[in-house]
Amino acid sequence: MIALRYLMLLGCAFQASLCLTAEDIDFNRDIKSVLSNRCFACHGPDPEQREAGLRLDTQEGAFEDLGGYSAVTPGSLEKSELWARIQSEDPDAVMPPPSMGDPLSPSERAAFKRWIEGGAVYAPHWSYIPPQATQPPLNLQTDLADNWAQTPVDAFILKRLQEAKLPPSPPASDAFLLRRLSLDLTGLPPTPEEADLFESDTAPDKVERMVDRLLSQPAAGERWAAVWLDLARYADSAGYADDPPRTIWPYRDYVIESFAGSKPFDQFTVEQIAGDLLPPETNVPVAATGFHRNTMTNSEGGTDDEEFRSAAIVDRVNTTFAVWMGSTMACAQCHTHKYDPFTHEEYFQVYAILNSTADADRRDESPTEPFFTASQQIQKSVLSAQRRPIETRLSADKIPTSPQQTEWEQSISTQQPQGRYVRIDLPGENRFLSLAEVEVWQAGQNIAPTGKAQQSSTGYGGEAKRAIDGNRDGNYDNNSVTHNNQEKSPWWELDLGSPQAVEAIEIWNRTGPGMRERLDGFRISLLDADKKVVFSETVKQAPAEQQRFAITSLPAELAAIVAIPADQRDAEQQDRLGRVFWQRQLDAIQQQIADITPRATVPVLQELPEPRSTNIHLRGSYLSPGKAVQPGVPAVFHDLPDEHVANRLGLAEWLVDRQNPLTARVMVNRVWEQFFGIGLVATSEEFGSQGELPSHPELLDWLAVEWMESDWDLQHLIRQIVLSATYQQSSDVSQLSLERDPTNRLLSRGPRFRLSAEAVRDQALAVSGLLSRTMFGPSVQPPRPTLGLKAAFGGSTDWKDSVGSDRYRRALYTEWRRSMPYPSMATFDAPSREVCILNRGTTNTPLQALVTMNDPVYIEASQGLARMTWQASNSHDDRLTWLFRRCLIRAPSDDEVAALNKLFKETAEWYASRETEANAMATNPLGPIPANISATSSELAAWTVLANVMLNLDETLQKR
Repeated sequence: MIALRYLMLLGCAFQASLCLTAEDIDFNRDIKSVLSNRCFACHGPDPEQREAGLRLDTQEGAFEDLGGYSAVTPGSLEKSELWARIQSEDPDAVMPPPSMGDPLSPSERAAFKRWIEGGAVYAPHWSYIPPQATQPPLNLQTDLADNWAQTPVDAFILKRLQEAKLPPSPPASDAFLLRRLSLDLTGLPPTPEEADLFESDTAPDKVERMVDRLLSQPAAGERWAAVWLDLARYADSAGYADDPPRTIWPYRDYVIESFAGSKPFDQFTVEQIAGDLLPPETNVPVAATGFHRNTMTNSEGGTDDEEFRSAAIVDRVNTTFAVWMGSTMACAQCHTHKYDPFTHEEYFQVYAILNSTADADRRDESPTEPFFTASQQIQKSVLSAQRRPIETRLSADKIPTSPQQTEWEQSISTQQPQGRYVRIDLPGENRFLSLAEVEVWQAGQNIAPTGKAQQSSTGYGGEAKRAIDGNRDGNYDNNSVTHNNQEKSPWWELDLGSPQAVEAIEIWNRTGPGMRERLDGFRISLLDADKKVVFSETVKQAPAEQQRFAITSLPAELAAIVAIPADQRDAEQQDRLGRVFWQRQLDAIQQQIADITPRATVPVLQELPEPRSTNIHLRGSYLSPGKAVQPGVPAVFHDLPDEHVANRLGLAEWLVDRQNPLTARVMVNRVWEQFFGIGLVATSEEFGSQGELPSHPELLDWLAVEWMESDWDLQHLIRQIVLSATYQQSSDVSQLSLERDPTNRLLSRGPRFRLSAEAVRDQALAVSGLLSRTMFGPSVQPPRPTLGLKAAFGGSTDWKDSVGSDRYRRALYTEWRRSMPYPSMATFDAPSREVCILNRGTTNTPLQALVTMNDPVYIEASQGLARMTWQASNSHDDRLTWLFRRCLIRAPSDDEVAALNKLFKETAEWYASRETEANAMATNPLGPIPANISATSSELAAWTVLANVMLNLDETLQKR
C-alpha cells in the first residue's frame, strides 16, 4: 500500500512537471543546477578532467558538432545526444553513469525536455550578472500588505508567503524585540530599565529611534568588527607550529573604528587592500593594510621563506575572492575550476597582483610602521600645525623682529638657561651613536658625572654611563666609549636629577679611522623637567678626531648680537638672530613630536619598487613554475578600471565597482545572515555554480542596489532590515508555519538561534555588572582553565591572567592564539582563524554547558550577578523577578517563579550546613563578600547557583 501510494505521488509529480512550458523554465534554477551537480565534474570548465571532449558549462560546448551529432540541438530532442543519454536505461550509456549516483528524477528530465524543445537557451550564472534595481512587488493581499508591511523588504517577503498561502507571524513583544535588537546591533543585552522605557514609549517611531540609539553606541562597532575579524583571519599570533606572538591589534582597532564610524564599505575595502598606494593626503590609518598581513608566517628554523611567502600570497588570493565575491577561487590554485569559469592561469594573474609586496615570511614581520593612537595623532597634528608657520618664516629671505623674539632676547640676557636632561639624537636609518665623553658645565664644574645616563640600545658593551666616566679618550680599546646597536634614530640621554643652570655642554667624539663621520648630523638638546626644549642645535659635521667641540647655551657671537639694542642692529644681525630664535622654536616642536612614542609597531603592506615576476605554479606547487603571467582578473567579470594599473589599488577599486556583480550581493547576504541565521543565499561562502540559489532573488538584488546607492553605508542597510516587519516578527512557531516553512526560508517567523561565542561571554559579564567597556589597545588574557592546556609549541604556559578591568573586557579583545584558541570560545564554535572563516558552524554539545557551569569566567559572572540580585531589593520575590528580567528582559511566568523558588530553597538548605562549600561558591574567584551585602555565605551561594542557572538557560543563550 505504501509503495502504491509512493508511485501515485511520483506520477502526480511527473504529470505536474510535464505541464511546465518553455517560459516556465529558468536556466539557472532548473537546468544549470542539475548540470553543475551531476555533469560538470566530467564535462565542465576543467580541460584536464573533461571526458569525451564534451563541455556542458557553455552553450558553445553543448552545441558543438561532435562528429555528426551534438550534445544539445536546440528545438530537437531527437538530435540531442544529451536527451538520449539521460533517458537511456542502458547502464553503459545512461548519463550520469550509475557510478555517479542515481539517474535524473522525472521532474528533472521533464525540465530538460522543455528546455531543449524551447531552444536550449543558456544564460549567464545568476550571480555573475550585475544586480538590477527592482521595484517591490505590487498588488499584494490588501489586508496583509496594509496592516503588516513596514518597508520594501516586507513586500518581497509577503509575495513569497502569499504564494505559499502562509501568513506572517505576529509582531514580537517589546521585551523580545528590544533584546533581539540590542544583541544584534551591539552584541550586548539591554537592561530591564531600558526595556521598561521602551515598553512605555507609545510613539509610532519608537523602534526607529531605538535602532538609531543602538547603532550610535561604540558597542555597535565592536559587535560588527567581531564578524569582520573572522573574515580577516585576525589573530595575535603568527600561526604554524611555533605560533609566536604578533603585534597587530591596531588593525583590530581600525576595524572597530571603521564600523563604529559607519565608514563607507568601498572606502573600507580600498584602505585594507591598498591603503599604502593611496595619496598621503587621504590619511589612511597605518594599520588598515593589516588585513592581508594577518596571513600566517612560519619562523621555525630550517623552513623555506619563499615557500611560506608563496603560501601567504595564495591565502590572500583565496581570501580576497571569498570575502568580497563569495567565490571558491581557491579551487583554481592547482587546476582550472571544475564548476566555475576560473582558469588556472587566471588564478595566477590575480596572484601576480598581490605578489609584489615587501613582506617575505620574516621573523621580524617587516615591513612595519609605528602606530599612534587617536589622541597621539591629534597631538601630532596640533604640533605639526604649529610647525608650519615657523617653517614659512624660516624660508623667507629676511626675518623681521617679532614680540616672541623680543621676549626671548630679554629672557636669555637676564637669566642662565636651566635644564634637567641633556639629549643627543642621531636621526636616520641604520645609524651608530658612539660617544667618548659628554661634559655639562656649571660654574666651572662638570656636573655630568652626578647624573644618570641611558640610551636607545646597548651594543658591544658600550654602556651609556661610559660617556660620563671622566675619560675623554675616544679609543674603543680603552673601554670608555658608548655604543648602540645599529638602528633607526638612536639617542643618548643624561638625567641631571633636577633642573640645573648650564653654561656649556661639551661632546667628545670617538676616535679611529672612519669614526668621526658616524656622528654627522647629530642634534644636541637641553630639556627642562617636562622635557620641553630649552636649547637645541643640529650639527651637520661632527667634531674631528680628539677635537674638543663645545656647545654653550648661547654661542658668544649670538650673545654679542643680543647685547646690541634692537634698533641699532644691522639687517644681517637681525636676520641671524631671528633665524636662531625661530629655528630653536622649530627644534623644540620637532623634539615634542619625536617624543611622542608610538603605542606599537604594526605589520603593513608595502609595494616593492619593482614588481616580482609571476609564473603559474603547476599543480599549485611553487617549486614547479610554468609560464609567466601578467596581472589580471578572471575574464568572466568586468575589466579592471581604466584609470588604474593592474596592482592592488586597481583590484580594490574593481571589487567595489558598480559593475562588480558579486560584492554588494555577498555582503548584503552576509549581513542578512547575521540577523536571520541563514542568508538569502544559504551558501554564503559559495555564490558560484555549486552554491544554492537565493530564496528571494529580487529582494537580494533590491538590497544590493539600495546599499550601493546609499554610498555603501552599512548602517543604512542594517536599518532597512531591522525596521522591517519581517525582522520584527515573533519567533514562536505555529503549526502551519512548521508544516509549510520548517526551516524558515520563507521568513514566516522571526529569527531564533544561539548567540555567538563572543556574545555568550559578553552577555554573562554584562548582566553580572562586571563587563568593562574599555575600548582598544593590546589584547588581554582573561582567566581560563589550566587543566589540560599543554602544547609542545605555541606558548601554552605564558598565559598570565589579566587583572583589574582588563579581566572583564569584551571578548573580541581577548588574545587570539591560533595554536590554542581561548577554550570557552572555541567550545562555542569560535575558529582558530588560521584561514578566513566565512561562517561559523553552530554546534550543540554537552561541553558548552560544561563551560557555562564551570569556567572561571562564568562562575565569577554568576557571583557578580548574585550580589547585584541581593542588592536589587529587600524582598525575596522581587529579587527573583529582578534576576530573571536581568537575564531575559521579560517577566517570569508563575511556573518559572515556582521552579526557581524550589531550587533556591533546596540549594540554601544544602549550603546552610556546609560553610566551607558555601563560602567557596559565593566568593571564589570573585573575592570576599562586600561589607554592604548582609547576606550569609549560604544565602549568597544559593543566589549564585540561581544566577548560574539563569545564565545557562536555553533562552538566555539564544537570540529570539
